[in-house]
Amino acid sequence: MRAFRGGSDPRSTHDPRTVFVVDDDIDTRQSLELLICSQGWQPQTCGSAQEFLARGRPFVPSCLILAFSSTDSSCLEVQKRIARECAEISIIVIADYGDIPTTVQAMKAGAVDFLVKPLSEELLVAAICQSFVRSRASFDRGMEMRDLRNRHASLTPREQQVMVLVVSGLLNKQVGAELGISEITVKAHRGQVMQKMKAASFAHLMNMASKLRMTRSMTPGAISA
Repeated sequence: MRAFRGGSDPRSTHDPRTVFVVDDDIDTRQSLELLICSQGWQPQTCGSAQEFLARGRPFVPSCLILAFSSTDSSCLEVQKRIARECAEISIIVIADYGDIPTTVQAMKAGAVDFLVKPLSEELLVAAICQSFVRSRASFDRGMEMRDLRNRHASLTPREQQVMVLVVSGLLNKQVGAELGISEITVKAHRGQVMQKMKAASFAHLMNMASKLRMTRSMTPGAISA
């Protein structure tokens, strides 16, 4: 990969997107840091996966350039661990070798791309851009799920019970019979559920329940506040 070619100060830009680099080779880390800065992104470099996992990460779309080494047989397991613990971060694998089995395994484990050193700037920048698209989608899904879980947590235990039963297809009078409350009380709880969940319609509430994976198997007595 060619060294950074100069020009205006790349650090003067304010793109919040972050590119992490994990590579034990300091020259590669420095070269990648310059390239990342030249694109206006924020670089964070680490010498090991352990250092990366121990470091705090900004809550913004981001990607990770993860180096594989032919002398380290644990690289694929490291990639899988990072994918589990940092699901919102897209991973680009760079390696000093490029056999087909390793490439296939890395891609099956979720890598956006597998690039072999010496790196092409154009290919790497394209892979980073693709990673940001994927990370943004994952980031947005995560934000949506956190919001849904927070709304659900705002329901009282009884409202959670009512929500499970109504999205399971029970009529108000059936919900009342199962919970031992009146149909009027069920309607009141149902109205509170719609309001607190910010559901525009019953179909919208059903969609939320599907995303929360709420089913009839969640028995009323098992639902917590």
